[in-house]
Parts: sequence; C-alpha cells; structure tokens
Amino acid sequence: MQDAVGSPLPPPHQPGHGPVAGWSPAAQHPGQHHPGPHQGSAPVPPPPAPGFTPVPGFTQAPGGPVPPVPHHAPPPPGPQHTQPPPAPDTTGHVPLPPGGPVAMPSVPPATAVAPDPAGTTLAVLLIGPAGAGKTSVAKYWADHRRVPTAHISLDDVREWVRSGFADPQSGWNDHSEAQYRLARRTCGFAARNFLANGISCILDDAVFPDRPVVGLGGWKRHVGPGLLPVVLLPGLEIVLERNAERSGNRRLTDEEVARIHGRMAGWYGSGLPIIDNSQLDIPQTAQLLDDVLARSMASPPQW
Repeated sequence: MQDAVGSPLPPPHQPGHGPVAGWSPAAQHPGQHHPGPHQGSAPVPPPPAPGFTPVPGFTQAPGGPVPPVPHHAPPPPGPQHTQPPPAPDTTGHVPLPPGGPVAMPSVPPATAVAPDPAGTTLAVLLIGPAGAGKTSVAKYWADHRRVPTAHISLDDVREWVRSGFADPQSGWNDHSEAQYRLARRTCGFAARNFLANGISCILDDAVFPDRPVVGLGGWKRHVGPGLLPVVLLPGLEIVLERNAERSGNRRLTDEEVARIHGRMAGWYGSGLPIIDNSQLDIPQTAQLLDDVLARSMASPPQW
C-alpha cells in the first residue's frame, strides 16, 4: 500500500515566522490616444451631373451626387417566406454554481438513523506521515462511494510546477514553502468548486500539528469549516517499509521519515480522529474511515 509523500519535513513553527511575501503583478499602462491628422474644411461638392434633378426639400450631402434609389419589383402573390430567427448560442456552455466555503455537515436528529457517509457529499482531509497510505486509501475510498467523489492530492498539484519546482528535499526554504502554500490554496479552490457542484472531495496531505498556519489552519481557510480531518498514523516500522519501496523524489531518507513520524505523534490528544492502519489493508482502512466519518458527521470535531 503506497501513497504520495505529503509534506516533507518543514521546520517547526518558530516565533516571528510569517508567511512568505507574495508577488504582485506589474501594473499595466494603458496606451496613449494619438489624435488623427488635422482635418480641413469640408470639400466643395462638384457640380451636379448632367441630367440630375434634385428632389425638392432635399439638400445634397458633400462628397458627390446621391445615387438614385433602386426600385424593387413588388413581391409576387402567394405566401411570403421570411428568414428564420438566428439560432441560439450552441457552444455547449453549462453554467456552474460558484464554489463557496464548505459548511459543516448537517447534524441528524437524535431519533434519526446514523448518518451514512458513503451516500453523503463530504469534504475529507486525510492526514498522515510519508508511508501512511494516504493516497492509496483516498483513491480506494473515492472509487467505491455511491456519490460522485474526487481525490485531490496536494503532492500531485504541487508537482504541476515543472520549471522552477522548489523541491523541499533540497532544503526547506521560502520558495518551497511558498509553493506548498500555493498548492494548498489551489487544492482548496478545486475542492470548493467540486462540492458546490455536488461532488465529494477527499484531500491528502502530511499536515504537521506544530505548523497550524501552513497546515490545518490553512486547509480550514481554503476549504471551509465543514472539512472533516482524519489522521492515518501507522507504526514507524510500517512507514519505513513503505518508504523503502518508493523511488524518485518521493522517497525520503529513513532519518527524515522517522522525524516526520515523530512529529505526527502530536496529533494524539488533539481531538482529531486517528486510525492506526498498521495491520489493516486498504479496503479495511477505507471501511474504518467511513465509520470514523459517520461519527464526525454526528459530532464534528473541534479544530
């Protein structure tokens, strides 16, 4: 069971550490209006053509004689055929509801049956360290729901940047953090639009409990208070085994995996639901995720 690496290891939150300053587009300067050439007095009309008789009460405009009005033959008797009205715009454009902040799930009455997350439009944030199985579980969960569901992986969106990609494995700096912030905001924008059009979303990210500004707090701002966070946190030996099966820039060193896993332990006692999927396969974890979401829908966590 493999997943995409969430956030690599950013530094812990430090006092005075603020967001990276964004860029501002250069101002655009409207073009100058250049007046045309000076126009002189109106030309003197030429004399009338031979045989031209002006219409009484009509003054000829400068510039030459007025051509005679053509005479059209009267329409033939019988039914008249008119041109059909122009066809309406057939470009296929479908108006879509705009995305807004995702509201909290409606709490069912005490006498009602337990909520069914499999048939409800939801926004879910799956949190976990590298190797927790976030992406694999999120894809399986999205594939097996009774309602339309999208999976949005922050790592995939972050890697949309090709030239100029700031790889955190080369060092966590202002550029890598700015690209992480941008990717989170892009994911949140996409999730809000999917939800506004009746499509559930599950997002996955390695959110650190000691980085609320770029982590959980950022997701809440970008998606809305109705986002339901769930933590996947298997044992360290499990994430090390899964990380060893990776290749490319998604494989981390064992030391970094251990540090990430250690910092993720801060979610214990946070009030967020935590799933230890060390001994669970992907379908079992997805089923347990539904059970956890049902409880979250009935009593949303405070975060």
